Formats: sequence, structure tokens, C-alpha cells
Amino acid sequence: MILFPNAKINLGLHVLVKRSDGFHEIESCMYPIPLCDILEIIPAQKFSFVQTGISFPPSAEKNLCEKAYDLLSQNFNVPPVYIHLRKQIPSGAGLGGGSSDAAFVLKGLNELFSLNLSNETLETLSAELGSDCPFFIANVPSIVRGRGEILSPFNLDLKGTFLVLINPDIHVSTKDAYAIVRPKKAVNKLEEVLSYNRNEWKSSLVNDFQGPIAQNHPLISETIDFLYQHGANYAAMSGSGSTVFGLFDFAPPAEIRIKKAPIFIGEL
Repeated sequence: MILFPNAKINLGLHVLVKRSDGFHEIESCMYPIPLCDILEIIPAQKFSFVQTGISFPPSAEKNLCEKAYDLLSQNFNVPPVYIHLRKQIPSGAGLGGGSSDAAFVLKGLNELFSLNLSNETLETLSAELGSDCPFFIANVPSIVRGRGEILSPFNLDLKGTFLVLINPDIHVSTKDAYAIVRPKKAVNKLEEVLSYNRNEWKSSLVNDFQGPIAQNHPLISETIDFLYQHGANYAAMSGSGSTVFGLFDFAPPAEIRIKKAPIFIGEL
């Protein structure tokens, strides 16, 4: 079985309050995008996991794909498998790549071994792996609340819009991002802002992480300005960073490829 775990962008992200359990209440619109990792799952005599593609610093902690297998095998009758993950989505980039990989392992195992688990069950399980994981189960545009596990599908169609993703090669850990953001009540209702003409999003669709993180990493603001200067009708940082994205009504100019080496340019 070969699957293609996709990334996401955040259209607006409000950090509302820090909870007593240490998590934060958030509100955001997550939108799936066609930048994908490649995930292979094959029945095997014993479990093994291999990662290729983009290299990351060594970690003693298990990969989220391994954790997803462990979680499902502890609760259901799941035979051993070989998992090969080819990483193409950068880590620490605000694109949800690791969360997507974990969610797709759960979905893949569910299909491969006919476990017949509902999306609701998979979402509940995936929330144990990470706050962004539940989104990638149904994998449709959604308003997310709570710590990210409360999902409401949202009717937003960006089909025909061109997307540019630029990663400034700055690793921002989610923990560090939350340490510098100040929770506050959202000024505007997110669903209402998303209903505006996209040319109005620049002044009203806000990512609360963007200002504090860009203060420490000015290249993020510079990249957003660059995209606006080249015709984007909306540009922002995704998630807790550091990837910047731009939405265009037309094919982006070649100068963007030449000057910024985007990790993705394509039509949604």
C-alpha cells in the first residue's frame, strides 16, 4: 500500500487562552494542500520503520509513524508491517507533515487490515498522537478548535487558486512558538472573515504566531512582503512557522522561483 500524506496551511490562527493542562485553546481554519510525503506500508514478519528523503537531526524519540502503529496495535489486532516514509514536507515548518504521516498510518492500517474503524474513532485515537493529527483523518477544510482536535468541516473552496510555499529554512518548534505568543480573545469571528473577498484577508485574517516569531526572524516578514509585491492577494505564515505561503489568482511570476526557491508552486 502506498499513500501520500499531504500538508496543510492555516488560514488564520488565534491563540485564545492557556489551559490548566498546559495546552492552549486555539481557533484556525486548516486547508489541505497537495505537497505530500510518500508512505509505504507492507505486511511483514516483524515491525520495522525506515525514513528517507529530507534528513532531520537524530532523535531518541520514536517517529510519529511508529507511535501510530504502536497505538493501533495496542488496541486492535494489527499484524507487523514494514513502513517506509519518504519525507518531502519539511519539519518544524507549520505544515503539519509529521501529524499527517501519523494520521495516514492509522488510516492505512485500518484499510489494509479491514479494521472497519470509523473516522470518528480514528480522530479520537489520532488526538493522542498530536493536536493536528485529527484534521488529517477526514482531510477536508475545517475550522479547528480546542487544542486542535475539535473539527467542524468548513465550506471553503480555493480550487483554481495558485499556491506558493517558501520555507526560509528556519526551524521553529511548536513548544518555542507557544512560549512567546500571548493568548488573547479573537477580534473577528474567523468564519466571517473567511467569507470576505480574499483581497480583504490581508487586514483581517490573522495568525497570532506570525508577529512574535517574525520579530525573532525578520526573514519571515520579508518573505511575506515579497509575495505581496509579486501579486499575492493573501500571504501569511502557516501554523507556528516558519513556512510562508502566498495565494494568487494567476500563475505566479517566474521571478519567485528564481529569487526564493519555493518548496511548492502549484494550483489548488
